[in-house]
Amino acid sequence: MRNLSRLATVGAVLVALSLSVGPAQATPGGPGITVKDIARTTVGDWDYILREITIPPGQGTGWHYHDGTVYGHVKQGTLSHFDATCASDGVYPKGSKITEPAGADHVHIGENRGTTDVVLEVLYVLPHGAPYAQDVPNPGCDFG
Repeated sequence: MRNLSRLATVGAVLVALSLSVGPAQATPGGPGITVKDIARTTVGDWDYILREITIPPGQGTGWHYHDGTVYGHVKQGTLSHFDATCASDGVYPKGSKITEPAGADHVHIGENRGTTDVVLEVLYVLPHGAPYAQDVPNPGCDFG
């Protein structure tokens, strides 16, 4: 029953997002990275923001974490993802899904190590008013 309720809530949020498309906003996360807001809504104490992020070859998101859970879908390219131990925690080709858990104990970076743009559809589920990400220094990796 709990899962059914959660599924219904997520479904309602996705419907609300599809109906509340606002103006696109470019908010580059790094050199050449483009971000377009597709939809946004608030339900209770949570913000739900759907964005499209394009990462050109050789670029990355920078080291960061999120105050809420982030769900992604790779529309194009291959995303290489690393955690704060400098280890790869996943390589996500076109069609893959990725989930980034909330909290400062989940520091990570996403990089495009391929030759074509990585295009991501990303749903942020954040406490109301929280930033998209909290930037942090490189944890000592020889990349990023």
